[in-house]
Amino acid sequence: MKVLIISDSHGWTDELEQVLASKRNEVDKIFHCGDSELVPNQGPLAGVTSVQGNCDMGQDFPEEWIEDTDLGRLYFTHGHLYQVKSHLQSLVRRAEEVGADVASFGHTHVATCFEEKGIVFINPGSIRLPSGSRDQTYCICELTEAAINVTYYTFDGQEMPELGGEFPRKNK
Repeated sequence: MKVLIISDSHGWTDELEQVLASKRNEVDKIFHCGDSELVPNQGPLAGVTSVQGNCDMGQDFPEEWIEDTDLGRLYFTHGHLYQVKSHLQSLVRRAEEVGADVASFGHTHVATCFEEKGIVFINPGSIRLPSGSRDQTYCICELTEAAINVTYYTFDGQEMPELGGEFPRKNK
C-alpha cells in the first residue's frame, strides 16, 4: 500500500494540484497534514484526506485522522496541538495511545522521518515554505508486510534518497 503525504501548502492551489496529479495514479491514498488554507474536499483537496492546521481557520477539517489498513494503522495530525516545534514527546504519546504504526505530522516545515517506540514518524516538510533544507518536499510512504519505506520528493518530482528510509516491520 502506498500513500502520498503532503503538508503546509499554505494556499497554493495550482501547485498542489500539479504535485497531486503527478503522483495520484501511483498511490492508493493521499493525506494532507494541514495548513492547506483551502476548502475541504474541493479543488485540489477533492479526494484528499486532510487534517486541520493552525492556519486552516474557519474550515471544517478534523484535528486528527486515523486510517486502518490491512498493513497497519496510520495516524495524521498537523502537530501544533502537540507542540512539535518544541518537542515530540506529546506526539509520540498520542501515537502510542491510538496504536499507530505510522504517525504523520506537519507544522515544522522540516522534512524528516524516524522510528521511535516501534512507530514510524513522518513529516513530509512543506511544498511551499520549507524550513531546514531549501527544498520544497512531500513524500510517499509504502507499507509492506516486511517494512515501511518512506521516499521524499522535491516539488518538481526529483527523488531525495538522503531524506527517506526503510524501517523493517517487527510486529507484522
